[in-house]
Amino acid sequence: MSDANWKIQGSSGEYIHGNTSTPSSDPKGIILVAHGFKGYKDYGMFPWLTQKFVEQGFIAHRFNFSHSGMTATDGPFERPDLFERDTWNFQVEDLAILTRELGEVGLPVTILGHSRGGVSCLLAAGRGAVKVDGVISLSAPATCNPMTPEVQQELLSKGFIESPSSRTDQMLHVGRAFLQDQLDDPESHDLLPLIERITSRILVIHGEIDPTVSVESAVAIATAGQSTTLVRIPDGDHVYNNPNPFPKEGTPSVQLAAAWSAIQSWLV
Repeated sequence: MSDANWKIQGSSGEYIHGNTSTPSSDPKGIILVAHGFKGYKDYGMFPWLTQKFVEQGFIAHRFNFSHSGMTATDGPFERPDLFERDTWNFQVEDLAILTRELGEVGLPVTILGHSRGGVSCLLAAGRGAVKVDGVISLSAPATCNPMTPEVQQELLSKGFIESPSSRTDQMLHVGRAFLQDQLDDPESHDLLPLIERITSRILVIHGEIDPTVSVESAVAIATAGQSTTLVRIPDGDHVYNNPNPFPKEGTPSVQLAAAWSAIQSWLV
């Protein structure tokens, strides 16, 4: 297996930083791994999943969205200004750019997203912004806008809401554009009807006791899709009971191992 770092110019000219892991044999396909809200390419299970994909013969690209606030490192948010400007549209554009830049003729492409990254992958496929062979949704919400009316009003009036990072102890901001884009174009942010348009296969995995996003979101996503497989992980939380950081050579939790088993079977 070989591993290479890269950066590609993404939405609004900002850079997407990533890693590509390549198997030693001829690849079976390509997997793009998208992180969630306040996540990053080396968070928790992602290096381990990348290793597993490569062992199964896939090229695996894990990356930081251009407006994640993270660059090439796994330390603090070096660009909180970009984090504040992030929107669903930026993330969809990043995925469109990556599938175009990293795709290879004759190789199937699957996009995998965790939590908010899962929503971005489903949005991109539902809007037709990407042409992929499969979508894997891990612990994803079933809506683009989880904010209460009170929080929405605060965001619009102040221009931002505070969103602390427990990992780095930084006070981050979610900016007005995140909500304003949705208010300006509600149809392209109406997730479940967009999922109904996806013709490629969808694998939906969710922990039964996820305290962050209810497993009922997974049920809604799976019900909306045309060709979906739903896997509920017993006793699984939002990150499948796995720590951060977690080495790619580590022993996974029972729940992460179950999630991987479902992915492996689905990919065949």
